[in-house]
Amino acid sequence: MPTLRLALCQVNPTVGDLAGNADQVRARAREAADAGAQLALFPELMVTGYPVEDLVFRPSFIAASRAALERLAADLAADGLGDLPVVVGYLDADGPPQISSDAQPGRGARNASALLHRGAVVATYYKHHLPNYGVFDEDRYFVPGTTLTVARIGGVDVALTICEDLWQAGGPFAVARQAGVGLVVNINGSPYELNKDDVRLPLVRRRAAEAGATVAYVNMIGGQDELVYDGDSMIVSADGTLLARAPQFVEHLLLHDVELPAARQPAGGDEELADGMRVVRVTVGDIPSPAPPGQVAVGGIIEPVADEAEVWQALVLGLRDYVNKNRIPSVVLGLSGGIDSAVSAAIAVDALGPDRVVGVSLPSQHSSEHSRADAEELAKRTGLVYRTEPIQPMVDAFLANMSLSGVTVENLQARVRGVILMALSNQEGHLVLTTGNKSELAVGYSTLYGDSVGGYNPVKDVWKTLIWRLAKWRNADAGRRGETPPIPESSIGKPPSAELSPGQLDSDTLPDYDVLDPILIGYIDGDLGRDGLIASGHDPAIVDKVLRMVDTAEYKRRQSAPGTKISMKAFGRDRRLPITNRWREHG
Repeated sequence: MPTLRLALCQVNPTVGDLAGNADQVRARAREAADAGAQLALFPELMVTGYPVEDLVFRPSFIAASRAALERLAADLAADGLGDLPVVVGYLDADGPPQISSDAQPGRGARNASALLHRGAVVATYYKHHLPNYGVFDEDRYFVPGTTLTVARIGGVDVALTICEDLWQAGGPFAVARQAGVGLVVNINGSPYELNKDDVRLPLVRRRAAEAGATVAYVNMIGGQDELVYDGDSMIVSADGTLLARAPQFVEHLLLHDVELPAARQPAGGDEELADGMRVVRVTVGDIPSPAPPGQVAVGGIIEPVADEAEVWQALVLGLRDYVNKNRIPSVVLGLSGGIDSAVSAAIAVDALGPDRVVGVSLPSQHSSEHSRADAEELAKRTGLVYRTEPIQPMVDAFLANMSLSGVTVENLQARVRGVILMALSNQEGHLVLTTGNKSELAVGYSTLYGDSVGGYNPVKDVWKTLIWRLAKWRNADAGRRGETPPIPESSIGKPPSAELSPGQLDSDTLPDYDVLDPILIGYIDGDLGRDGLIASGHDPAIVDKVLRMVDTAEYKRRQSAPGTKISMKAFGRDRRLPITNRWREHG
């Protein structure tokens, strides 16, 4: 049986940075070639970054993508890498966008992959299954392909597929079996969510069985606005054996020698097969190619990490790339001494380093001494830049000129804090981080233009109960490495409070988070209605109260900062509800 040395290039592209993304391909292709690779694979829309969203509708962007692809093919050959077949994702089009009055049936923008060899684009493939759920809107942007491209490389027939083609039965993988391929390549821009890595391996195994072929699955890493990609690239044989698996959240070159069946079909030409797809065959390079040089390449298998470690890595990478890809020098956030700001600060320091994180204590007359001490202690432990800006004189100035009371005064304190943080942002160039967790955002437990002010929220998609778990895990992880735990134990252990009035606790107006979060998870992530939540064992009166709070806070969430998605249904890209909406889950 022929053996192909595969190079799965798990890299971090940036949307719109076509030259920089191409340079990454050239650099990793060099590493792959130097290691004797015979086929190098790069992620979905690697040339443009992913997702490109409405950039798809700009003819100039599509033209730039095509030109960058052609230039990349030529540059690889000029680099002495022309003999290495390279599969790379890019944006293409064979007609006007579907939103145009000139749109043509079956033509338009294409989510495409190209096979580059000896300075040319020798084959292309258009994504067949287009996802239109969750964060994906590909029916809005792309037209599905109806042709399966099969390239003969080193005496092996290799089918090209893209991302969602793997997630649905039938289509390209079923046709790949009929075409008698030995390897199916699947290039991905698959965003992270908790436990998705547990889903991927069984999924790849199902598609490998459906195709009767080995599957090479390569995924990007990195942050793109709310999305974060975790890599987790892998190779699975036709019988379901996991041959190699890359780590999550880091760039990685996964090299592995795979024994594959020799091609049996005639080379070249095309044919009609089932599922409305046509097969086009091309031959790449010499047949057969020599065996990979040197010792056998074994990619290894990285074992999955604990949920808390996985989420922490996602939050760190998501924030780091949002800041760095947007060329932001530093971040600033309010440090209350509470658990949310402490976890957010620790994430920021891990992402950017302490010198690029400014923590500001913003005490009022209601701020407890232990909260001030906890904020200062966290600053010492993490090494971030720390300062104190008392808000009471500014609050008093408002109260001397306006007659305010009750919740209005509480909101005033939050808004003064927001004004101070935004002033520091304007004056010194920091990005303001807001620190409200998903539970608070769900029930509207935030002040518009106050504690919700900011350009990014690293914990926006993190339930309060998970915030505590993350804090405990991060401290324990520091202890295992012989480092100082970043989060003061008193911040973890004390009852949560906004400290906007004397003796205030979250539990004054909210159920305990151990009660609240399961209701929110069922209603928001699981789309359960009132009856379903009560059938799950929740108290009807508490359910009614919580659902009312969630439903009436939609206008606040619509104005909230973006933040890293880690759940199956994040506010923003995933969960889209009307603000003006009279539907209620009635009790």
